[in-house]
Amino acid sequence: MIDDQQGCIDYEEGGNGPTVVLVPGSCSTGAAWRPIVSHWENGFQWVTTSLLGYGRTAERRSASDVDIGHEADVLEAVIKRAAAPVHLVGHSFGGLVSLAVALRRNVSLRSLTIIEAPAAEVLRQAGEERHYGAFRAMTDVYFDKFHAGESAAIETMIDFYGGAGTFAAWPPRVRQYAIDTTAVNILDWASAYNFPLTPAALARIEIPALVVRGGESHPAVRRANELLAWQMADADMVTIAGAAHFVISTHAREMAGVIAQHVVHAESMNARSSLRDLSACISAL
Repeated sequence: MIDDQQGCIDYEEGGNGPTVVLVPGSCSTGAAWRPIVSHWENGFQWVTTSLLGYGRTAERRSASDVDIGHEADVLEAVIKRAAAPVHLVGHSFGGLVSLAVALRRNVSLRSLTIIEAPAAEVLRQAGEERHYGAFRAMTDVYFDKFHAGESAAIETMIDFYGGAGTFAAWPPRVRQYAIDTTAVNILDWASAYNFPLTPAALARIEIPALVVRGGESHPAVRRANELLAWQMADADMVTIAGAAHFVISTHAREMAGVIAQHVVHAESMNARSSLRDLSACISAL
């Protein structure tokens, strides 16, 4: 754990090799990455954390201040503790926070992997009214249920992502944690809708990037992530067949391989760049 003046920040690390910082989504903690890490057999140094209001990471936002910069501050503290540069991997809302960090350029990143980001603002910027409207319609119903006092209001959001019956199929303790952190997730959505993701901004992300989406995810989520990949300067996209939003748990082995391949590719690119720089220095002597 990191002791910060504004509150504690979850921090756990293990393994050896290139450093990969794994950022979970809403209603989750760093434990969500255990299925992925288990397939790496210590091939990477992995670092996990939790977003604001989850796990042991203290909340810093309020209903009147949902700036995603508060999330980025916390993630940058994790990256600095991990000794940057790192390979940054974010799932769901953690993917949006990872994008915010990449755009701020306060820490050194070797690569970026975004998995199923709820990038609704990308859709709005692109004029994708039908898909953007799908996000808004879902959150309107979800928020109304929450404010009406429905304890399981978050089921609306979970089933939007995973398909009808997803929430009901979760183990009781997982459902209860989602219910207990619903108020935090409401802040997450406010942060997401207030995070402007313009094509011009995304084009400034020049590090090797990978965008991953599930082949069975909601069409609005698939389209948003497709646009993210198109608009970043150096991004590839992978679609995991048969997977939906919760791909890091349902398709852990495949996701572990996809992330590992991207990290190894980025490491090789960095090595070639370093050799070119060294050659240029020698030539100048």
